[in-house]
Amino acid sequence: MKAVQIVAGRGVPLKRSDVDTDQIIPAEWLKRVERTGFEKGLFSTWRDDRDFVLNDERYAGASILVAGPAFGVGSSREHAVWAIQQGGFDAVIAPSFSDIFRNNCTKNGLVPVVVPDDVVTAIWDAIEADPQTEIVVDMERLTVEVPAAGISATFPMDPATQHRFLNGLDDVGITLGHADAIDAYEASRPAWLK
Repeated sequence: MKAVQIVAGRGVPLKRSDVDTDQIIPAEWLKRVERTGFEKGLFSTWRDDRDFVLNDERYAGASILVAGPAFGVGSSREHAVWAIQQGGFDAVIAPSFSDIFRNNCTKNGLVPVVVPDDVVTAIWDAIEADPQTEIVVDMERLTVEVPAAGISATFPMDPATQHRFLNGLDDVGITLGHADAIDAYEASRPAWLK
């Protein structure tokens, strides 16, 4: 996992609530053996609609998804996070996330930013008015800002998860951070337990 201090980029206004993981990445994509190529399945059912926001060229290259409440509900598939990341997104801003989806985000390096509904609406308005509008997510200060629109808000994140992002630590990296204690324990165990 790469370290994340700042996520800065343009946003996509996904003005939908209760987006479930099957809508993010349909089940037929879960048969893949490798962990790549999921961007092709990202919102694939909705992409058939030429008016779907991700088909709008004005938002091409955006790196922050701005969604409605209850984003990522449904199954626990990590594939949803992988699809979003492989689709070019580094953060998702929403009023709320399903707990399992949020946890999958934090373990895979996709920043979940929880802000109130009115902040999401203000960000939607700003990026719809000007798709070039920059959004800045600061993981040190736990803030999201849209300077051109005068939007600034804080978001909650527990210190352990913030540490994980700032230092680029996945579960293995966190465990390796305790290597000295593990080695000391292993060295002190009775031989019959080894």
